[in-house]
Amino acid sequence: MTRVVLSLGANLGDRAGTLRTALDALAEDGAVTASGLYETPPWGPVEQPPYLNAVAVLDGDRDARGWLARARELEQAAGRTREVRWGARTLDVDVVTVTGDDGRPVVSGNPELTLPHPRAHERAFVLVPWLAVDAAAELPGHGPVRDLVAVLDPAEVAAVVPWAPVG
Repeated sequence: MTRVVLSLGANLGDRAGTLRTALDALAEDGAVTASGLYETPPWGPVEQPPYLNAVAVLDGDRDARGWLARARELEQAAGRTREVRWGARTLDVDVVTVTGDDGRPVVSGNPELTLPHPRAHERAFVLVPWLAVDAAAELPGHGPVRDLVAVLDPAEVAAVVPWAPVG
């Protein structure tokens, strides 16, 4: 049994519906603890609409490569295409961390699956929702998520806004 932390984001189409569909599908893999949805500005150099983001923490029978394959299955089911790096997308699912069945974090320098995620410690849109579902969360090699959030630019943290649909 492994534990995985996944970051999910969508900024095209029915963002909330896409994220809810992906989270429902993840429930088939094991118990899911998911954050609420957060609206965030896009990250990176490409002009695009705002994102909805969430974090899911799961315990399941997949290894790290299995979680990556599952993330890509979810993206494909949502119609994800990979034309522009950091561009707009129907669904993006990143594997942030994996803890092995021995209780130790999986560390990988493989360019296809770098663990822990190499930029997670810089991204409020990952850390804020993760902290909301696990106050004791730790990012291997970087420390407590609470401390990582505390050193981010306050404007970046404030831009991660709990989202509720209008209506």
